[in-house]
This record gives sequence, structure tokens and C-alpha cells, in this order.
Amino acid sequence: MSVRQRDPLSGHETTGHEWNGITELNTRVPRAIWWAVGLTHVWALGYWVLMPAWPLVTTYTKGVLGYDDQTRLDRQLAAASAERAARTQPLATLPARDIRQEPPLMAYVAGTAPALFGDNCAACHGTDAAGGPGFPSLVDNAWLWGGDADTIMETLRVGINAPHPETRSSQMLAFGATGILSDPQIRTVVSYVRSLSAGDGQADPQRLAEGKAIFAENCSSCHGENAKGDRTIGAPDLTDDFWIYGGDEASMVATVKLGRQGWMPAWEDRLTTADRMALTLYIQNLGAERAR
Repeated sequence: MSVRQRDPLSGHETTGHEWNGITELNTRVPRAIWWAVGLTHVWALGYWVLMPAWPLVTTYTKGVLGYDDQTRLDRQLAAASAERAARTQPLATLPARDIRQEPPLMAYVAGTAPALFGDNCAACHGTDAAGGPGFPSLVDNAWLWGGDADTIMETLRVGINAPHPETRSSQMLAFGATGILSDPQIRTVVSYVRSLSAGDGQADPQRLAEGKAIFAENCSSCHGENAKGDRTIGAPDLTDDFWIYGGDEASMVATVKLGRQGWMPAWEDRLTTADRMALTLYIQNLGAERAR
């Protein structure tokens, strides 16, 4: 029969292990630890009964309380949407001129529109809304369809050449690719158009006269006899110095020869009326600030 040894100082039994004169004590687990372990087991059992806990083949145990994170989240989102709708209702119902007279509404626009623009518009028009090759600037006042609030709202709603049934439609013919104009004729009419915006006094008068005749026969039906464009069909003004695809000779020759057809998404199904109004006011403000 073995006799268990005890440590003379603490009175605890030893394990019989010793290392370099140090004896290992066989210390009992404190009672508080056992209570804590027991309480965690009781808590776990209670949680399994009350709350969703165990996965099953096609579902999970629901718990007697019926608690559901998804349902809670849906309620929170619905409440947030209702609160936001109440706050933004004036943006969806009032005209732009009235909204501009309400500082709280304009403060809301200033706080939310930059993020809306960054998330939805900046990819094409740039973070500064100045556009780029193939994408129009929104701050230069050279609007294809018009820069008043109602027109911008409509353009945002239906898009341009988009799948929306009411989309704005605009396309420039490929005069060279379709054989309507020869390469020399294209270069001649380009020289004439460039003279309207650049005012090139060194251009050959006879060449300009030929270009003007070609323009009148092939281009004036959309861009107008004075080349000022037509916002009802999205035809740009050719007498200013704002160009979407470039105003240099090579770019303009490519435009006339191959044609152009821009595209903009319809935002009606992706942005609320209030969001589109906030963007409209924001874009107009950017243009006004650039003009100062």
C-alpha cells in the first residue's frame, strides 16, 4: 500500500514528480472554477432551448423565443427606409427652385449627393464631373440635351440609348463607313467645322466654302444651319470649344468617318426620385462653381 506524500508547507498531496528539488503538487481545481463550468453548461442548454442554435438538414432549430436575426435586420432596414423616405419626400415632390430655398434640404443634398455621384456617375464622368474622351463634362455648360433641372432629371431617369422604353436616342451617322462621304470630303467638312470654333484665319476660303456646302447637305439637319446643335435630339453645338471625342483634326475625321453613339444608363430603377433630384442639384452646383 502506497502512502501519499504531502507537502509540509501547504499540506497538499504531491504527484510524486520531482525536478531539481521541486515537488509537483496535486492541487485541486478551485471550487469557483467548477461553478463557472457548471453555469456555462446551464447557460448553453438554456440558449439551445430559447434561441436558434442547431443546424438540421434543410433548416435549423428555431428556439422557443422565435428570435431571427434576418427578421430583425429586415425590420431595421424597413424602419430606416421609412425614416429616410419621410426626410427626402420634399426632394421627390418639390421643384428644384423651391428646394434651393430650403437650407435643410440643400444641406442634405450637400451631404449625400457627392457619395451618390461617386458611386454611380464618377466612373464615366470623373470624380470632378469634368468627363473625358467619350464622356461629356457636366460642368462646362455645353449640354447635349439641356442643363435645366427638369431635363437633367429626365436624362437621369431614362438614360441615353439605354434599354429603357422611353430612353433618349441619339446617334451620328458613319459618313465614311457607309460611303455617304469620301475621305477628301470628310477632311474638307472637318476643316469647315473646325473653323467655326477655332476661327482659323489661315484656312483656304475655297476649301471652307466647299466644306460649308457639304455641311449644309449632310450635317445641318441635326446640327442646324448655324451648327449650333439641337438639344431636342442631343446634337452638340459645333461652334464652341467643347468636344466629347476630341476637337483635333484626327479625332474629328474619325468621328465623321465612323460615327458616334454614346450611352448612358437609365437610373429610374436604381435611384429614387429624391436621389436623382439630389444629383441634379449637385451637378448644377458644380457647374456654377466652375463658372465663377
